[in-house]
Amino acid sequence: MNLSWESFITYLNKLFTTGLILDYLVKIIGSIVVLIVSKMVIKFGNRFIVKLIKRNKKEHDDRRKNTLVMLLKSILRYGIYFFAGMIILSIFNFPIASLLAGAGIVGLAIGFGSQNLVKDVINGFFILFEDQFGVGDYIKTAGVEGIVEEIGLRTTSIRNFGGELHIIPNGEITQVTNYSTGNMRVMVDVGVAYEEDPAHVIEVLEKLCGEIAREKSDIVTDGPTVLGVQELASSSVVIRIWAKVIPMEQWHMARYIRQRIKERLDETGIEIAYPHMVLLTKESKETQEATVRPGDG
Repeated sequence: MNLSWESFITYLNKLFTTGLILDYLVKIIGSIVVLIVSKMVIKFGNRFIVKLIKRNKKEHDDRRKNTLVMLLKSILRYGIYFFAGMIILSIFNFPIASLLAGAGIVGLAIGFGSQNLVKDVINGFFILFEDQFGVGDYIKTAGVEGIVEEIGLRTTSIRNFGGELHIIPNGEITQVTNYSTGNMRVMVDVGVAYEEDPAHVIEVLEKLCGEIAREKSDIVTDGPTVLGVQELASSSVVIRIWAKVIPMEQWHMARYIRQRIKERLDETGIEIAYPHMVLLTKESKETQEATVRPGDG
């Protein structure tokens, strides 16, 4: 047993000589230095990208600038990590040239399995160059909706109002609804009781719309305008109000218009229609029948 253990120790001493250990130690330290330098290059590169894009006076669209910043950061990160990996492999004496030469064969072999990746990257380029949406836009796509936080070559990150972050492959983005381009339309319907005079209600609402236009002049681009009677519903006369506002303010404006309508109709005594339910008890029914019994009076 002692002889076997001594033989094993002797073998290890021959295998791991001091020079070999020092050689690997130097290589490990060198690899760590490469990773640290890569992190620093990415950090300073990101700062340079931000300054370069923000100083570009030819591009006045902040939304477009933010999109370009996120894309260039993504390209820089992938590029630096690739070169850092190649350097580390060369430090450990891997045959980089033969590895890169064989990459073509390997890539051809796995190409059929990476079609989704290629599709994601190609679709990502089309999204960016066609300016379908940008960072900060509120969009709806692939079954989710929210604000775009990042557009990469392969994925797009969307955060909804609940705070959840959805990371969607660009290849799945086949149809996009963008709520942040151009002026947004606001449509509000209000139902009043049939007993009210429609002309009087419209007059009251038109005066209110003028006040709202002055109160919200910073976001309103057109209207609000009373379009008139939209529908004769089962229990109400529906009157429609229309307006246009700057992007991302349509929801706030719709809520504000509804609040002001409720306050104004209450002030003027105009009844807002709502469902009614009449309950007849047995006693009330007997009383009603008694009052209309033939021969009375």
